[in-house]
Amino acid sequence: MELFIDGDGCPVIAQCLAAAKTHGVLVTVFSDTSHMPKEEHCRWVTVSKGSDAVDFALLNHLQPGDLCVTQDYGLAAMVLGKGGYAMHPNGFFYTAENIDRLLFERHIKKELRRQKTPVKGHQKKRTEAQNQAFFAALLAFFSTHWNP
Repeated sequence: MELFIDGDGCPVIAQCLAAAKTHGVLVTVFSDTSHMPKEEHCRWVTVSKGSDAVDFALLNHLQPGDLCVTQDYGLAAMVLGKGGYAMHPNGFFYTAENIDRLLFERHIKKELRRQKTPVKGHQKKRTEAQNQAFFAALLAFFSTHWNP
């Protein structure tokens, strides 16, 4: 198993690295050239800027059973389709049971924004409690899925 991180705007890279170090999991962070490497102790893959360039580079490396941390519902759907696990930085897992609903909600919100209709769901600043909840969920995942 390898842990892949969609590094463009990922708020939990430090938590991923700490959890992975505890379990000896290899970590690869993918980002475009506007998010250059800041972390050590992981492999960093930088791709050129472009629509979904990071997503496709990550998918090309992903194998069944690997874990991907991403906020991107579309990427999560493709990870699930390749037999991988996908986790949101808020600590929930994307599954076959919830991905269609999440993608549909994203589509509806995009249509409302296109029509200039106000969309609820203002994003609040990320809290330390959210980071701790993510870290706990990731450790639990590694404890049950990682067999070195």
